[in-house]
Amino acid sequence: MKHAQWFKRILLPGLVFQSVVIAGGYGTGREIAEFFLTHGPLGGLLAMLLVSTVIWSVVNAASFEFARVFSSYDYRRFFKTLLGPGWVLFEICYIAFLAIVLAVIAAAAGTMLRETFDLPYAVGVIGVTAAVGFLVFRGSSTIENALTGWSVVLYGTYLVFFVWSFVRFGGEIGTALAGDRPGLDWILGGVRYAGYNLAVIPAVLFTVRHARSRRDAVTAGLLAGPIAIIPGLLFYLIMVAQYPAILDRPVPANTLLELLGSRAFHVIFQIVLLGTLIETGTGLIHAVNERIASVYEEGGHAMPRLLRPVVGVALLLVAAGLSRFGLIDLIAKGYGTLTWLFLAVFVVPILSVGIWKILRRPTAPVAMGVVD
Repeated sequence: MKHAQWFKRILLPGLVFQSVVIAGGYGTGREIAEFFLTHGPLGGLLAMLLVSTVIWSVVNAASFEFARVFSSYDYRRFFKTLLGPGWVLFEICYIAFLAIVLAVIAAAAGTMLRETFDLPYAVGVIGVTAAVGFLVFRGSSTIENALTGWSVVLYGTYLVFFVWSFVRFGGEIGTALAGDRPGLDWILGGVRYAGYNLAVIPAVLFTVRHARSRRDAVTAGLLAGPIAIIPGLLFYLIMVAQYPAILDRPVPANTLLELLGSRAFHVIFQIVLLGTLIETGTGLIHAVNERIASVYEEGGHAMPRLLRPVVGVALLLVAAGLSRFGLIDLIAKGYGTLTWLFLAVFVVPILSVGIWKILRRPTAPVAMGVVD
């Protein structure tokens, strides 16, 4: 029991953060190509490790402690406490981000099933919608278990993918890294990548209810960065071996799997990746449901359980319409614009006003545990 409690307090937030980040962060490999590999093999590696990971850890640590101190476990309460009346600015940005990420998920699911199993594009979209609807209907406890369990599966699959690819292409990886002479533009690339992905933190706040102290919250936040970036790092190194040709592929993961030449592993990887798309969609939509539930609670009522999947399905249907723009345009244009908005309405405030408010109120309430 003690180990289970430690896991929930320290590791669970990072694993859920990784689960929610992956589909919009590096699931298909397109995001890695856009924000990192365009700066060259070594430049991209530096951006990933020295910039994005550090920013993720610092902002998660501050956000988790802020949520614990002020018992703000949904983004409405969190940003009303942080920004006052300006909290609505974050909600506008979050809904825009949600629409784009869900569109990426729908587009990726449809493309993956069509390319791997020769199924109609709509099958992927409908399948993801149904799975997300089921999970958000079940609530927080089920979502925690599903996201954590699938993260373990994901880590194992990416490790196999990396080792196998390294055996085949290790020489090319070393040559590409050694031959790169990056400038300093990789710093901006790391900031841009970290900026838009930090928008998923509100989808993780419900797990911070387990934290019992400042040490718990801050430790969980600092670990969230490395936990979330490690699978992306393994994926990036594999992509480096195919640089620069890989930059033009809409779904680089498919290209790399084809090069390995194993149909069985290709299918397994796509199933795991499909699960990560469901993870991300579930986490982001759950944050919206928790925000709606907080309004019901303030009115002395409980949010109708059936409303949860209705909200999820409605959001996914809107995203399905946006998915027609394609992965490359959605990621390059949509994410790039939102990066600066989230830096302005979230990252800068939490690292300035947020920390100031935390220090003014050092004695925090004890978390009461997750309510399903």
